[in-house]
Amino acid sequence: MLKGALHSHSTRSDGCDLPEDVVRLYKERGFDFLAITDHRRYNYQNFAPDVDITIIPGMEFDNGRNIPCEHGFRTFHTVCIGPTEEDGNGFAHDEMLDSANAPDQEAYQPYLDDIHAKNNLTIYCHPQWSSTPPRYFDKQQGNFAMEIWNSGCALEYDMDKDAMYWDDLLGRGIRLFGVATDDAHHHTQIGKGWVMVNAENNVNSILNALKNGAFYSTTGPEIYDFYVENGKAVIECSPIKKVRLHADCHPNRVEMAPFGKTLTRMEFDIANCRFVYDDYVRISVVDEDGHCAWTNPIFFD
Repeated sequence: MLKGALHSHSTRSDGCDLPEDVVRLYKERGFDFLAITDHRRYNYQNFAPDVDITIIPGMEFDNGRNIPCEHGFRTFHTVCIGPTEEDGNGFAHDEMLDSANAPDQEAYQPYLDDIHAKNNLTIYCHPQWSSTPPRYFDKQQGNFAMEIWNSGCALEYDMDKDAMYWDDLLGRGIRLFGVATDDAHHHTQIGKGWVMVNAENNVNSILNALKNGAFYSTTGPEIYDFYVENGKAVIECSPIKKVRLHADCHPNRVEMAPFGKTLTRMEFDIANCRFVYDDYVRISVVDEDGHCAWTNPIFFD
């Protein structure tokens, strides 16, 4: 399993740290791969070439036009990650883009279509910080994932830290994976949330695993296995205090470790209970220090 950061910033846009320092800080924290996703400025480069870390090409794209609402404003931000230029990425290194000019999600879609046509995967960013409940972005097509943890937003705004809108979309048949990211604009936000990806350590293998959901997201706990078998949803993980089964039904089912103890394995009976699980299930866990991890959903076809 590879430890990876999918959303980070440097002084090449609005970050506080030099890109070479960002690379070194992520490596020091045990990361195997990193996407430096400065705003509308595409990057392929490892700015600390002596550091052995895989750089995922990418950038963060945004909508420069506020989405009308009665009070305040809403916006769209999208992380874009893709292969190398040799493998078909349509963006050039250091290519600078203008912000989108879209009054709603339908008008934003052509910008997404262009990004996808250039062979990039897209992640919908920090919906709470952007003040975009699902009804404002649920018709966007082609995103493979959405942020369910964003360290910058969680630490500074107490937002985007517990998959608030994910189940709303999943329950309506909108299939998105969930990613934890740092969106780090300052070194104090680096290494707080990440993905663990089942892949070989090269750009194409990592992108393929992300696209197919072969990863989990975490701020600390480790997830070793998650599966559905014989009518039970089963998770195996590092020691935790709380495990929660999520689905499109109320309430979520929660199990707590007995006082003074921890859990490393939990089974939920989903075949012989009063709840109906006919769309998907996913699991989140919380350790003794309050750190969380999230599986991706298992969809029932």
